[in-house]
Parts: sequence; C-alpha cells; structure tokens
Amino acid sequence: MTHSSREGQSAGPSPAPSPGPTGVRHRHGSRWLARLFPFLAWRERVDARSLRSDLAAGLTGAVVVLPQGVALATVAGMPPEYGLYAGMVPAIVAALWGSSWHLVSGPTTTASIVLFSSLSGLAEPGSADYVRLALTLTLLVGAIELAMGLARLGALANFISHSVVLGFTAGAAILIAAQQAGSFFGVDVPRGLPVHEVVQTLLARAREANPFATAVAVLTLVSGLLARRRWPRAPYLLVAMLAGSLWALLLNAVFGPERTGIGTLGALPGGLPPLSLPDLSLETIRALAPAALATTLLALTEAISIARALALRTHQYIDGSQEFIGQGLSNLAGSLFSGYVATGSFNRSAVNFEAGARTPLAAVFAGVFLVGVLWAIAPLGAYLPHAAMAGLLFLVAWGLLDFHHIRRVVRTSRQETAVMGVTFGATLVLDLELAILAGVLLSLVLYLSRTSRPTILPRVPDPRSPDRHFVTDPSLPECPQLRIVRLDGSIFFGAVSHVAETFRRFEADQPARKHLAVVSTGINFVDVAGAEFLSAEAGRRRARGGGLYLIRPKPRVRDLLVRGGYLEEIGSGNLFGGKTEAIASIVPRLDPEVCRRCRVRIFRECAERPGAAGHAGQGG
Repeated sequence: MTHSSREGQSAGPSPAPSPGPTGVRHRHGSRWLARLFPFLAWRERVDARSLRSDLAAGLTGAVVVLPQGVALATVAGMPPEYGLYAGMVPAIVAALWGSSWHLVSGPTTTASIVLFSSLSGLAEPGSADYVRLALTLTLLVGAIELAMGLARLGALANFISHSVVLGFTAGAAILIAAQQAGSFFGVDVPRGLPVHEVVQTLLARAREANPFATAVAVLTLVSGLLARRRWPRAPYLLVAMLAGSLWALLLNAVFGPERTGIGTLGALPGGLPPLSLPDLSLETIRALAPAALATTLLALTEAISIARALALRTHQYIDGSQEFIGQGLSNLAGSLFSGYVATGSFNRSAVNFEAGARTPLAAVFAGVFLVGVLWAIAPLGAYLPHAAMAGLLFLVAWGLLDFHHIRRVVRTSRQETAVMGVTFGATLVLDLELAILAGVLLSLVLYLSRTSRPTILPRVPDPRSPDRHFVTDPSLPECPQLRIVRLDGSIFFGAVSHVAETFRRFEADQPARKHLAVVSTGINFVDVAGAEFLSAEAGRRRARGGGLYLIRPKPRVRDLLVRGGYLEEIGSGNLFGGKTEAIASIVPRLDPEVCRRCRVRIFRECAERPGAAGHAGQGG
C-alpha cells in the first residue's frame, strides 16, 4: 500500500487492532500480498476520470512508439517488428508489477545499442541465430533483475553515476550515427565496423553516394527537428517518418524507383507477438553472462532514474527493489513473447506523463492499443525507406547528446569530467558493457580516493569573537603544547595512512606539541583499522608525555571503541562532550614549565597556569 492509503486507514475513531497472533498474521499476509500483486496499492486511484485520462494517454503512447520501436529494433540489429513486440507485453507487465505510476517500459536506445554490441560478434544481426541470442540475453537480464529485486538490492543502481550515464549515452549517440551513416548516404557500409573505419569507408566510397537516399534522410532529419522545435508536444518522430516516406514516394513517382534506388523496409507482420523460445544451453548462457550483467546494471539505472525524475513531479515514493522486480518480470515475459531487452523508456514515459496519465493503467492500455495499431498499419511498412529510418536514428542520436548537463559537469568537477570522458572514449573503442564497467570502476576509485583523504584542519579560538568561537586561521597563534584539529571524514582502512601522515607532519613541525585534541563531530564512522590506529596513537603520545583526545565523537564511533576495548586504551577520560569541557580538562595536564614561559595564552583556562600574572591580558 502507499503511505497515503495507510494513513487513510489509520484515521477515524475505530479502535486499534489487538497485537495478537491473528493481527500479526494479517499484517504479514498483507505485506506478502502487496509484494505479489503491487498493483493493489494503487487500485484506489482508479476511477472514471482517471480511466478517461489513462485511455487517452495510452492511445497517444501506442502511436508514438511505432516509429521509435522500429528505429530502435534497427539499432539493436533485430527485425523491425521486434521493437514493437518489446513495447507490448513487457510494458504491461512492468506497469502492473513495478513501483512507478508513470514509468513506461519498452525498447530504449541504450539497451538496443548494448544488445547490438554484445551479440553482433556472435551472430549475423537480423538472423535467426541472432534473434535467439537476443531472446536468451533478455531472459538472463530479467532473471538477474528479478533476483536483485527479491533480494532488496534496489540501491545498487546508484553506483552508476550520472557522469557515467552521460558519457555512455554520448558515445552511444556517435555509434548510432555511425551505424546508420551508410543508409543515410546510400553507401554500402559493412555493419559492426568501428567509428573510424566507418568514416574511412564513407570517404573512400563518396562517389557511390545516392543523392536520392541522402535527400530522403536529410528531409526526415530536418522535418523531425522542426517539428520538435515548433510543436514540442507533437510526436516528432512520427512526423519525421511520415515526411520522409512521402518525400520518397514523390521522388519515386517523378524519377522512377529504378533511378532513385531508394530501398524500403517491407511490410511488417501484424497481430499479437508470437511465442518465442530462448536458447538455454550452458554454452550460450556462459557466453552471454558478462553482457547480461552489464546490460542489467544499465537497464536498471535507466529505469530507476526515469521513475525518480517523474516521481519528483508527482511526489510519489519509488520503491527501487519493487521496480527491479517489475523490470525483471517484464523481461522474462518479453523473452517468451518475441521481445528483446526492455527497460524504462524516457520518451514513452515523458509522453505518457504529458498526455495526462493518472495510473499505470495508461501503460497497460498503450501495450494493448499497440497490438491494434500494428495490425492496422503493418502493410504500410512497405513504404518506409531505409534512408528515412537512418534520418530517424540520426534524430535519436542527436537527442542523446545532453549538451546542457555535459557543460555543467565540465564546469563543476574535473574528476566527474574524467569519468565522463573515460566512459565516452571506452564506449567508442571497447565493448559497451566494458565501457560501463570502466566508468563505474573509475567512479569508485575516485570516490575512494576522496574518502581516503579526510580533511584535517587546525582550530584555534578567535580572540575577535565575543564567544571565542574556534576557527581555522593561520594568522592566529596556537598553544605550544596542544594542537586542536577538526577531522571531517571517516577513519577507515583506506584513510588511516593519510591521517597518520598528517599527524606525523604536525608533530615534525612542532615536536613540543605532544597533546592532540580531535574535534570528532565530522567523523562519520571508524572501522577496526581506524580504531587500532587511534589506540596506537594515544599510546604513543602518552609515552611521550602527551595525549590524544576526542571531542564530541558520534555515538556509533563511541560504541565501536567501547565494544572493541579501544576506549580503555585511549582512556575513557580522554573523550569529551564539548570543547569547553575538553580544554578545561586538558590544560591542567600541560607541562607547567612550558606554560610559565608561554606568551600566547590563547585559552581562558591559561589564567590559572603558572606565569599567568606576568602576562595578564594576553589571553583574552
């Protein structure tokens, strides 16, 4: 149930249920019922008004997915109808078993290009073997997604950073354009070539370019761009497809098909998606396992990101693990109904939301309507030119280049720019699944590098402040025996070396400063290696006549030190609840002879130390 449903049930004068065994069983059964049939959670949102809105949104979505599905199937190396099949059953299952009210699943650009990259080296794109491998990959992706959802691993999708996705999608845009460049210019270019070889082939065969095919592709591209700019709510891909097809018909009528040489897609099979059977041999599964894992991570990241973006506008809570389950079941179903890898589609979801969808029934209606629409227009596929498809895919590629966020990342962070650049470069020169993993690994390395170097800043009381707040100011004097520092970060095995080196540098600069107080409010956690270090540091300073002190450590840090016995070694009297308490306790432990010669007297407590009468007024 949603939170609002629970709150609604709890309101009113009815007495609370008794916490007996029957009530416990009822709550346990309700949780399992909600997990098995999550669509029960939003059934109360369905009424006559929402049904009208969802029906209209579903019809709009079914029309919009036509050119998109055919184009993306071409990107994936699949027969065109498979892009439409992937928007039928998978979309319905994902809507009913997912978490989002507005997310619509189906074929996407990133999933399509990953599928092509993973399988094109194993079988000829478009062949029966290739299709069978695609169905198997879809089944594996669905099984992994479902297992991750049942294990409540929804947060794992967060490990693919925004910079990785930006770099990957930009690289994917270049690859899509390179794949369709031959059809765009009417030149025979072998499929699967690297980008630089595609460019070389086009330059070498420039004289073979077909001006009629190029004219169709250019008109398709321009009409799509104009439609998107002038009429942003119109299905610009559909407008572009119609414009390119009509232009090709006109050219054929004027010059004749023999002279224009404009090839067409051919009629599409209409009706329900046929049943399909993946290849479950151990050899095939072993060959596809790495690609399945990388595709799963990317697909889940895409779905969760889109669902959360839409949820921000509707104030809906997204259960990441439930969304994993919905995506997993949708791909399992898709592999049995002639669909290839489906995930959350940004285009379809955005259209669904803007069309006024109220509940996931809109996605269900879109999947059902698509069957009827496909049956009605299937014969018209014979008039869809390959050049128009190339223009459509150039539009898709252009839409993937998110210049706004790329510029923002470049301006904001060098490290994130490096992650984005490495992922982009790896996408062009490596397998796409390796590019994703390279970006994720680099992100984790940079994250560990940042967290392994916590910030350590000296702190001194500010005599210019009435309350003598502690500040970091190199121009202010420090106590010759006590250094106070603030540590922001965590003391774990990867950060111990940096913290130890910093403490040694402090000691080398001022050997007489044997006492060290660490303001610990910024220490998020300490692991065993960190606790061992603190214990050893305390013992070492104690042996030299000084001490290590922790000021306001967080409860989780203190609890770990207590459980491991480290607090006994540090000294329970060396932990303080605030700076005032700490200084009042530490100053009396300082060497009185050094205090007698001290000229700075930065603490109020210094007035009680030897020699204070001769330096009255200096401490403030």
